[in-house]
Amino acid sequence: MVLRTFGWSFAITALGLAFAAWQWGWEAFGVVLILSILEISLSFDNAVVNAGILKKMNAFWQKIFLTVGILIAVFGMRLVFPVAIVAISAKVGPIEAVQLAMDNPQQYEALVTDAHPAIAAFGGMFLLMIFLDFIFEDRDIKWLAWLEHPLAKLGKVDMLSVCIALIALLVSAMTFATHAHTSSGYADKSATVLLAGVAGLITYLIVGGLSGYFENKLEEEEEREHEEEEKAKAEGKQVSVVGLAGKAAFFLFLYLEVLDASFSFDGVIGAFAITNHIFWMALGLGIGAMYVRSLTVYLVRQGTLDDYVYLEHGAHYAIGALAVILLITIEHEISEIITGLVGVLLIAASFFSSVRRNRRLAAEEAEEKALVAE
Repeated sequence: MVLRTFGWSFAITALGLAFAAWQWGWEAFGVVLILSILEISLSFDNAVVNAGILKKMNAFWQKIFLTVGILIAVFGMRLVFPVAIVAISAKVGPIEAVQLAMDNPQQYEALVTDAHPAIAAFGGMFLLMIFLDFIFEDRDIKWLAWLEHPLAKLGKVDMLSVCIALIALLVSAMTFATHAHTSSGYADKSATVLLAGVAGLITYLIVGGLSGYFENKLEEEEEREHEEEEKAKAEGKQVSVVGLAGKAAFFLFLYLEVLDASFSFDGVIGAFAITNHIFWMALGLGIGAMYVRSLTVYLVRQGTLDDYVYLEHGAHYAIGALAVILLITIEHEISEIITGLVGVLLIAASFFSSVRRNRRLAAEEAEEKALVAE
């Protein structure tokens, strides 16, 4: 099971590291390896959240996620995205941007640093909305009940998450953005942060709204199909929701890709703290992205989220923490080690809480069986 799920990841890792050592030497080998580990550690919470969405898809769309999706993740976010940032910031073509990355990596890094406030605002708003919508939803299973019970009650207020996200954006624009960190020092990026943050919010509402709409329609059609099955057989007809299922899966897939892109912001920006070499960066982050994809599928097929019910909670709390960190980095630099550790610690805490819950339930079940036996 492990080899089948992670086989391609292992193969890509071996080929990528071998290519880096052959083409650029052992220094490149070490940098690519470090970037791969960085991407995996920063994106582990991404895999947990992705698994919660991916398990709603059938086997076909899971394969699409692993094939087409990985191409988008690796080439789109880990290679094209950094180049696009430079092209837009420097107002040059993509070919010129690649040439700049190859010939003048210091200037390339400076341009990406200047674009960071907009990137942080966009990604921060998108991730913050995911976190807020999760904690304001009334769930049967609660991890931190003392916190989640009152938040679920507050969640009954319409558009509360949007209001809080906009307040967070305004506060960020009036505080962090007025002294935003750039390559030449600090500058006022309030307007840029506001525009990018609103764009991130709109992106979440559009993609998440479409995904939720088609998912709900699919569930309604499945219920209707179950009720009308006998009538359809009697009339010689078959009830089919294949087309609707395709639409639902497509928008869930789109939602996953946008989610992955938002999670990738910190990894792409953080990579510049390690290297300015665009191809080393793309190779290392691409290898890490492969493991994130494989880990997502592994969690789904093993039913890990069903066995460890608090994992999804921990991942969403990590998302909230990452959103806050992204907004803070508009002005202040935060080590990628801290960013990665926050997510890992929150997910680890939720995992051990799930283990304790499973042991407690197993003990209670054993006691009930013993009482019945007596």
